[in-house]
Amino acid sequence: MKIVIGSDHRGFSLKSYLKDWFASKGYEVEDLGTDNLTTSDYPDYAISVARAISKNEGSLGILICGTGIGMSIAANKVNGIRAARVCSAKDAEMSKRHNNSNVLCIGADLVDELMAQRMITAWLEASFEGDRHQRRLSKISDFEKNIHDVG
Repeated sequence: MKIVIGSDHRGFSLKSYLKDWFASKGYEVEDLGTDNLTTSDYPDYAISVARAISKNEGSLGILICGTGIGMSIAANKVNGIRAARVCSAKDAEMSKRHNNSNVLCIGADLVDELMAQRMITAWLEASFEGDRHQRRLSKISDFEKNIHDVG
């Protein structure tokens, strides 16, 4: 499985740690930036990662900023993205089980490395339940396809 990861400057340190952790677990990781602690704009990285995920079914994304909120807002503007900002392993698990999230957004100011690992592990190990949840996601997808008709 391929993991596409991105962060702004506030998420850079956690992202660097997680890249090494993913490598130790045998995951293929693609880092779309940032590559330093210089102030940067989270939408640039959120949109890059979201576009990569939307084009490559089966890949998953991790986005990290200070709170995870900005990243989730920006990533969810890309069609086909279901970005979930999570603060616990349970949040992460349920975002996959009920919402089939394909991008996980984490706040580096809110969680430590161990909690980030727990959240990501719960997310990666969870499976989408389908059924009534698929019906709900289909409604969102249908809206996305016709969004140009909404005024």
